[in-house]
Amino acid sequence: MKNSPVAKLIGAIPNRLQLAGGWIDQPFVNKLNPKPPGSMVVVQIEPDFRPMDRSGIASGTRHIAMKLWKGRLPDRPLEELVRELYDAENQGKAEPSGSQDMIGLIYPGVNRLDYDFRVQGGVFTSHIESCNSPKVARWLSNILYLIPVEPRPDGYSPLGIKNLEPKWVARLGQSGQDCYDAIVKMDAKKLGASLNLTMKCWETLMPQIVRHPALRVELMPILQAYQNQYLGAMYSGCGGGYLIVVSEKPVPGAFKVNVRVAKNR
Repeated sequence: MKNSPVAKLIGAIPNRLQLAGGWIDQPFVNKLNPKPPGSMVVVQIEPDFRPMDRSGIASGTRHIAMKLWKGRLPDRPLEELVRELYDAENQGKAEPSGSQDMIGLIYPGVNRLDYDFRVQGGVFTSHIESCNSPKVARWLSNILYLIPVEPRPDGYSPLGIKNLEPKWVARLGQSGQDCYDAIVKMDAKKLGASLNLTMKCWETLMPQIVRHPALRVELMPILQAYQNQYLGAMYSGCGGGYLIVVSEKPVPGAFKVNVRVAKNR
């Protein structure tokens, strides 16, 4: 892959997938968690395709990283790189990106990110639990499918309606813990259930993540159809992007990703 035309085009910095628990990295969410820490999962994937922009795969953060580090992750402490990239992206922003975007691009493997508002104001993790087992990575690469749906449109924001009930914030944080546990145990059914729970939390806490006047696609009927047919499904980000499907059988129209573990760094 290193010498392929695609690699030359898109660069060597990895991509990342956000799985269950997303949004728990935002302080305005995690400060309401009655059972901290709350967790979410990010998975580093090989940069062997060009993601759609504005689709929840941290392409904007990756673009900044490409400029900052000239196309390749520096050989420095990972936490230091996270802070540097976070500062570069969020300087002067009224609504900062969550730190999970940076962590997902920089930390190899499958990572459970724990957020506790009492630690660093909930901006950065209180703990990161990582799995870089090649066996687990192969298993996960074989059961995750991505279906392009639609980038989030101009004029869209998920923050218009906030129903931040603490009990649902706790469930969101638990979905990330469930997701990581399912992955390390290679339990596809529980992995799918954790993605479904995250979508229920998103729909409850911030309904405009999936329903918004600017959206051109009805996201919920698509999601429900795939959740009914397969083990689980969730959107890659707010407003759609890709549908991530957990399945032990082929999913028509979908493609697979390659999970990237530490030995490849």
